[in-house]
Amino acid sequence: MILRTAPASPFGRKVKLAVDILGLTGDVRVELADTTNPNEPIRKQNPLGKIPALILDDGTALYDSRVILEYLDHRAGGGKIIPSDAARRFPALRLQALCDGVLDAAILHVYEGRWRAADKHEPKWLDHQAGKMARALAALEAAPPGLDPTPNVGQIALACALGYLDLRFGGAWRTDHPKLVAWLDRFAAKVPAFEATKIAA
Repeated sequence: MILRTAPASPFGRKVKLAVDILGLTGDVRVELADTTNPNEPIRKQNPLGKIPALILDDGTALYDSRVILEYLDHRAGGGKIIPSDAARRFPALRLQALCDGVLDAAILHVYEGRWRAADKHEPKWLDHQAGKMARALAALEAAPPGLDPTPNVGQIALACALGYLDLRFGGAWRTDHPKLVAWLDRFAAKVPAFEATKIAA
């Protein structure tokens, strides 16, 4: 299989961590994709032109990260990173949705600075996205999730969300969220691929 992604993509990082956790490293080759290049094959592999995309052995492309993680879990036998029983499954999926939402807001915040001239930045838009991140982090700090023996999709997504906030926002979240800092330290100690997939700002 081929994973089309970019080094700084937090959603691509989710897939890389899942591949490692599930023991599928030997089955996946990472291939860089440039989503801004109109001639980039990613636009045919995923009509949205977004990463990550996982190209299967038969050429089928899977996207987005949630679908890819579900496929990888299935390929690894099922019930590994997506729990089978409802009591654990839906909290894991809900946590993933929350953390993916943090990433969406963070990326939109970053893109405002990347794609618009400084004098055209919209403060209301930036505040709107910042509010999403702040509320989510506050909720997670108030009730940090556990850490399963095999981290689930929600826990993987949380680690990637916090890692992306470190990368793009200088780790400012850490000051007011000591429980999440401790949680991320535990995750990083448990999953060496987290450090291995880290990139410099």
